[in-house]
Amino acid sequence: MRKLQSQGVHHITIVGADRQTSIDFWEGVLGMPFVFEQPNLDNAAESHLYFDPGDGRLITVFTNEERVPDAARTPTDPGCVHHLAFALSQATFAQAVERLDERGVRHSGVKDRGFMDSIYFEDPLGLLIELASYRFEPPAGHTHADVLLEAHRIRVARDDYNIAPEHLADAIEALTRRSRASLSDED
Repeated sequence: MRKLQSQGVHHITIVGADRQTSIDFWEGVLGMPFVFEQPNLDNAAESHLYFDPGDGRLITVFTNEERVPDAARTPTDPGCVHHLAFALSQATFAQAVERLDERGVRHSGVKDRGFMDSIYFEDPLGLLIELASYRFEPPAGHTHADVLLEAHRIRVARDDYNIAPEHLADAIEALTRRSRASLSDED
C-alpha cells in the first residue's frame, strides 16, 4: 500500500485565549515574529494569528477576545498534545535559564537528555513548552534525524540504555565515512 509521504511539519495550531496574551507569549517570550493575522475562516468569532518559530514554518493561534488565560495544565490524555519543543542554538540555550528567570517564568532548569539539553515550562494556558538544543551538528549533507537514527543503531548494538555523546560521535564518523570517498586504505 502506498504512503502519503510527509515532507515536514506545515504548521501547528493552538487554541489560545485573547490576542494580546498570544502575542506577548509567542513573540514576547519566545521571540517568534508575528507575521500575519486574519479571521479564522471556520469560525467568525475567532482571529487566526501566525508566528514564525525560526524555520519559516508556522505556529498559529486561534484567539477570541472573550476567552481569558487559564494556566491550568492542558490535558495529557491519549490523543492530546503533551508538549511542543522548539530548537535553540547552544548560544541561546546557555542564556535560557537567565532569560526565563528575568521574566519570572517558572521552569524545570536544564535537563540532560544525552543527545540534547532541554528546559520545560508552561505557556499562559498551561501547555508544556520545551526549549531544546542539540549537542551536535550533523555532517554536511545529513540531518539531525540521520545522526540520531545511526546513533540509535549503535546504542542498540551495544545494549546501552540511551543515546550518549559517544554514540553521536560514532554516528557522525560512520555517516561521514559512508558519504565521502577517500584514497586512503584507513578505515
